[in-house]
Amino acid sequence: MKNIVIRDIVTLRGPNIWTYRQVLEAWVDIGELEDFPSNTIPGFYDRLVALLPSLIEHRCSYEERGGFLRRVQEGTWPGHILEHVTLELQNLAGLPGGFGKARETSERGVYKVVIRAWHKDVTARALHLGRDLVMACIDDTPFDIAAAVEELRDMVDSCCLGPSTASIVDAADDRDIPAIRLLADGNLVQLGYGAAMRRIWTAETDATSAIAETISRDKDLTKSLLADCGVPIPEGREVKDAADAWEAAEDIGLPVCVKPVDGNHGRGVFIDLNSREEIEKAWSVAVDEGSGVLVERSIPGVEHRLLIVGDKLVAANRSEMITVTGDGKSTVRELIDSQVNTDPRRGPTELHPLSVIRIDSAARMELERQGLDADAIPAAGREVLIQRTANHAFDCTDEVHPETAAVCALAARIVGLDIAGVDLVCKDISQPLRGQGGAIVEVNAGPSLLMHLKPGVGQPRPVGRAIVDNLFGPHQSGRIPVIGVAGSRGKTPVAHLVAHLLHLSGRAVGLACSDGVFLGRRRVQKQDAANFAGGRRLLLNRAVEAAVIENGGRVILGEGLPYDRCAVGIVTNILPDAEDLSRWDIQPSGGEFFTTWRATYRTQVDVVLNSGYAVLNACDPQVADLAGLCDGGVILFAADPDCPALDQHLAAGGRAVYVSESRIYLGTGQDEIRLCRLGDIPAIGKARKPETIANVLAAVAAGWALGLTQDVIVTGIKTFGLDLADPFALLPRRARKSATVASRI
Repeated sequence: MKNIVIRDIVTLRGPNIWTYRQVLEAWVDIGELEDFPSNTIPGFYDRLVALLPSLIEHRCSYEERGGFLRRVQEGTWPGHILEHVTLELQNLAGLPGGFGKARETSERGVYKVVIRAWHKDVTARALHLGRDLVMACIDDTPFDIAAAVEELRDMVDSCCLGPSTASIVDAADDRDIPAIRLLADGNLVQLGYGAAMRRIWTAETDATSAIAETISRDKDLTKSLLADCGVPIPEGREVKDAADAWEAAEDIGLPVCVKPVDGNHGRGVFIDLNSREEIEKAWSVAVDEGSGVLVERSIPGVEHRLLIVGDKLVAANRSEMITVTGDGKSTVRELIDSQVNTDPRRGPTELHPLSVIRIDSAARMELERQGLDADAIPAAGREVLIQRTANHAFDCTDEVHPETAAVCALAARIVGLDIAGVDLVCKDISQPLRGQGGAIVEVNAGPSLLMHLKPGVGQPRPVGRAIVDNLFGPHQSGRIPVIGVAGSRGKTPVAHLVAHLLHLSGRAVGLACSDGVFLGRRRVQKQDAANFAGGRRLLLNRAVEAAVIENGGRVILGEGLPYDRCAVGIVTNILPDAEDLSRWDIQPSGGEFFTTWRATYRTQVDVVLNSGYAVLNACDPQVADLAGLCDGGVILFAADPDCPALDQHLAAGGRAVYVSESRIYLGTGQDEIRLCRLGDIPAIGKARKPETIANVLAAVAAGWALGLTQDVIVTGIKTFGLDLADPFALLPRRARKSATVASRI
C-alpha cells in the first residue's frame, strides 16, 4: 500500500548539523513509494501545481525559478516533495522563506525531512498537512488548500511573535544580538545572554518604569505633570457624574472632549461635543471604559501619534477621518462595508495596518448629529462623517517640526518612559504647537509599533532598530563569553577546568555539564546538565558573566546547541566507539547525504564567532581537519609533540598549546612561552595519561583564547582539584589585584 508515514519529529531548538536556526527533523517513511518517483505517477505534477501554483518560485538545486517543479517533472521522491510543500504552506500562512532539506537514511525508503521552524507547533502542523496534500496528489483525492492555509494562519497569529515584537527581534538579529523567547505563546523576549541581557515585552523594556507606566494610565495626573513643566495640554478636569460633566464643559467652553481617565485604544473617547445631551451621552459610555471620566477642551486640528524612543523622535503618524458617500440606495452600514471595509489594509489582526470600521457609540453620535442612523439611506452624493479620528494611518515623520519633536520627547521624559507614544492634536504638524493652539493630549506606555511598520500611506519606519539601538550601545553585543565543550570523551573535566580558570580571573562563571549546574563554586543542580536545558539555564541567569557549556553528540543531534554563537568552541576528540549515537543513524562517512561524526562535531566549530577561537585536538585527524571551517581563529593542542598537524599549524604562524620535555608551552609560530611543568599539575598525576594531559592542554588553550593572564592560567591548573578554601590566595600579588571575587552567585 502506497503511503507516507511520519515516524518521528525531532525539535532541534538551536544550531545543529543542518543550520544555525531552529528546525524540525522529521523521519519520514515513504515505503513502497521509494519505487515510484513523481514522474511515474500519472497526473501527479498537474494536481500538485493546481493546489500550490506558488511552488513555481522554488528554485531547488537548479538555482532558477521553477527549478523545483522541473525536478518534479523529471522525477523526485515524496520526501523531497514534502519538504517543499511544507515550506510553501508556511509561506502562504505568513512565514516566508526558510531552510529545508530532505536526506535519505541508511534504511531504504526512510528520509530525514528538515524544515525551518519559527514555531515548532506551526511547523509540525504544516508538515502533517503537507503530507496529506502530497498523498491527495498521489491518490487523486480532494484536498482543501484554503482551509489548510487558514488553519495555519490562525496558528501563526496565536503562536508566533506579533509584528511589533518581531521587528525588534529582527533588528537585534541584524546586529547579531541573540534572542530567547521567554513565553511559548507570548511576546516576552530576552535579548542577549547572562549579565549582558535586556528584556522586551512588545514595546516595553526592562527600563520601562512601573511608576511611569502607572502615571501614563492616569491621564489627569499626566496632564498635571506636563502642565507644571510648561508642556501645552488641553484645559480640563475629572468629573463625578453627567451633571458635573456639563458643568465642567460650561466652565471650559464648548466644544469639549469626553474620555476615560485611564482608558486606552481610543475606547470611550468623544470629541467636538457641543451640547449637554451629547456630553451626558458621552459620559454614560466613557464611565464604563475606565475608573473615571475627563472633560477637556477640544483642540482644533487632527490627531497625531509620535513615537519617542530614548528621548528621540523615531516615527510619526497622522490620523484620518472616515467618511462615506451616499448612493441613494444603500444604508450607512452598507456603505461602510462597501466603501471602507473592502480596503485590503483593513482587518482584525496585527498584520492589518487599518482596523475594520464598526458603528460604535462614538459613530452613532456622529450620525445623530447629521440626522442619520446606521440604517438610514443617505441621498446620492451626500458625504457622511463616520469617525473624526480613526487609525493613525498616514506617516508624517519627515514633516514634524523640530520644536514639536522636542516637546514630545520632554513629555516622555517627564512621565519617565523610555518608549512612549505621544498623542497630540494640531492643525499643522510642520509648525510649532503653541503658535496654532495645539496640545499634547496623552502620553502612552507600550505604544503600538504596527502603524509605523505598516502605515496605510507613506514610508515604513525602522522602529525596531531604534529600540534595539536604545537598549544596546554601538559597541555592545548583548553577549557574555560562552565556551562550548564538545567531543566524545574528556568534555566534563575540560569544562570544569575552564570554569575554574574563569573563576580565578574574577568572572561570575556558570557551568553546565554532566555533573550538574554550578554557579561559581556552588553546585545548584545535581542532575546531568549537559543538555539544552542546562545550557539555557545559564544564559537566562542575569548574574552569569561567563558560561561554560558541555555538549555531547546527543545534544547536537537531538536538541541543538543551547547558544547561537560562542567565544570559544572546544572539540576534544571524535571517537565513534566511545558513544552510542545509533539513534540518529550516524554513519562513518557519506558526505552530505548521511549524518556523519564529522558533521556532528563540526557544529561546535561552525558557531564560533569571528572574534572567537576554535580549540582543537591536533592529535585527532578528524578534529584537526575542522580548523578550516572556523570563522574565527584556531588554537591547536597536542599531548604528542611529534603531531604533524601541530607542526604544520605552527609553521603557518598559528597558535598552539603543547608538551615538550615534560613542560607545557604556549606557541605562536616559532615563538614559545614555557608555562609550567607537568609534575606541578595535580590533575595530571603521576600516571601522566595522554588523555588527561590533553584535557589540561585544551583548558589552557581556552584560557589563552579568552585573554586570561598567564598568572591566572598557571595558578588555575596548579590548584584545580585541590580542596582550597581560597585559591585566589595562591595568585601572585599583581594578579590578585585584578581578580574581583564576583563568583558567589
